[in-house]
Amino acid sequence: MTTVTLNPSLPAPDPSRRQWLLATVGLGGALVVGAVVPFAGSLLPSERAKAAGAPVEIDISRLQPGEMMVVEWRGKPVWVLHRTPEMLESLKKAEPNLVDPGSSVAQQPAYAGNGTRSIRPEIFVAVGICTHLGCSPGQAFEPGLAALGSDWPGGFLCPCHGSTFDLAGRVFKNKPAPSNLVIPPHHYLAETRLLIGEDAPVAV
Repeated sequence: MTTVTLNPSLPAPDPSRRQWLLATVGLGGALVVGAVVPFAGSLLPSERAKAAGAPVEIDISRLQPGEMMVVEWRGKPVWVLHRTPEMLESLKKAEPNLVDPGSSVAQQPAYAGNGTRSIRPEIFVAVGICTHLGCSPGQAFEPGLAALGSDWPGGFLCPCHGSTFDLAGRVFKNKPAPSNLVIPPHHYLAETRLLIGEDAPVAV
């Protein structure tokens, strides 16, 4: 058994000092915890950040043939165009002048890798950003526009460097844009309800 001898020259412990030290340690620990919690919270995605990447549900019941609406998904403009029969007919006519008429470059989900680049032929969904330098093309739906020539079938024109795309977002030859417009993942929740940003669930 070890005997500890107290030095009588040392002052006796002060109970009030001991309580002050314990309180200080406790407060310091609380401050550390208080500092760590907000920092850890800052590492989690904010509600705004989560919403920016979340799928966007839209109602297309009022979208008439020939009309286009623009929605935002992940901070990008997404076009939803209701194509007319004439617009769909123009797609075949444009093919000889396109860089990638068969959409061989994977700029779209597999279910949009067809001649209309869509799930339903009449409804076209695309990210409205030029594949050249990221500008946003404008509508040039009317065939034979003077600025684009009498053989213009209708489509989209990028005002920055003149890239042109048909009404399926396929880029025309001799233009700076290297590839077709991107088709985002999307699927139909109902006849007139479209979800952009998510593929259809796989049946199991």
